[in-house]
Amino acid sequence: MLLIFIYKYLDFSISIVNYCFRQELPYFHIILPIGISFFTFQQIAYLSDCYTKKHLASSEGFLNYCCFICFFPQLIAGPIVHHKDLIPQFYSIQNQIIRWKNIHYALLFFVIGLSKKLLIADNLSPLVSYCFDSDIKLTFLEALFGSLCYTFQLYFDFSGYSDMAIGSALFFNIKLPHNFFSPYKALSIRDFWRRWHITLSIWLRDYIYIPLGGNRKGKFRTYANLFITFLIGGIWHGASITFIIWGIMHGLALILHRIWNEKNAFKLPAFFAWLLTFSFVNFAWIIFRAKELNDITNFFKALTFQRSFNFSKPFIQTIIEPIPLYPEKALLIISVLFLIIFTKNSQQLQNKFKTCRFTVYCAILAVLCILKLLHPENTQEFIYFQF
Repeated sequence: MLLIFIYKYLDFSISIVNYCFRQELPYFHIILPIGISFFTFQQIAYLSDCYTKKHLASSEGFLNYCCFICFFPQLIAGPIVHHKDLIPQFYSIQNQIIRWKNIHYALLFFVIGLSKKLLIADNLSPLVSYCFDSDIKLTFLEALFGSLCYTFQLYFDFSGYSDMAIGSALFFNIKLPHNFFSPYKALSIRDFWRRWHITLSIWLRDYIYIPLGGNRKGKFRTYANLFITFLIGGIWHGASITFIIWGIMHGLALILHRIWNEKNAFKLPAFFAWLLTFSFVNFAWIIFRAKELNDITNFFKALTFQRSFNFSKPFIQTIIEPIPLYPEKALLIISVLFLIIFTKNSQQLQNKFKTCRFTVYCAILAVLCILKLLHPENTQEFIYFQF
């Protein structure tokens, strides 16, 4: 694990030198396992707890430990599971019998997650790739739609994997923690991080923020701890300047939000609080997705009306004309925004799993997923496989 962090640090340092001094220093092209950041964090938590002698009762037994680090549903892209929550389930007698209720829930969770991935995230992929991976100067509408599509793609892709992981684990009577709770409904940046990638937020809090002192050593130290925590959160995603900027942005936003609350400033109306939070998160995702700083500049110029407003001819020829049902594609973006704001998430829908009507809906989604798999034109791997 130490070697992994050394590798990320060296790779990031080289990227900084290449950018600042325009030097082409060689990168470390080392092939790393898929999802290495996720099980690395779980191992850090395990070793830290062993060192501090916390939760030792749940970590006994070499076989249980092996099951903990190799449990496949959450191994590649989370949720990041704590050993005290997972290992006791392995030797629970109640989990060693077939429980049809869990199998029912498992199927429904798996279908919902698969639907998020195949029917929504993958259908947004072509527009995202055009806006982020091409060298064309974007117009305002292209940058706006491209950023929104990536914001939605990332959520449905990642939360879809989490739902599938929860469903897969339930087949074995193992309950994994929920990782998302309607994050794009958040009314503040602090609320967003209580809803987005919840297990990562908890890990950063318990193993970085609190050990640094948390909010127990004065205001300045609290702000510094927040900044360091999210700087590390950015580095965790990869050795790239864009990830570092993304982490710094969220760290500074949380500091400003804390100062705002401490000054007892006026409270924004719910709609404006949501719009401000969503706009910030959406712009931060642009930096997160960008491969280079020039890509960020491209989006910034387009979104600040330094370019033309309407769709360009290359966009129409590349994206619109090849798709005979493009109005339906545009309608998909509007429908996704409606789903995010006005519908319940997987965790809230769990209370409705008992109804036959909801089971029928999931069966229809399963059929649609099968049809999509028969014609996998835009099928993509999960985004978080790269971390």
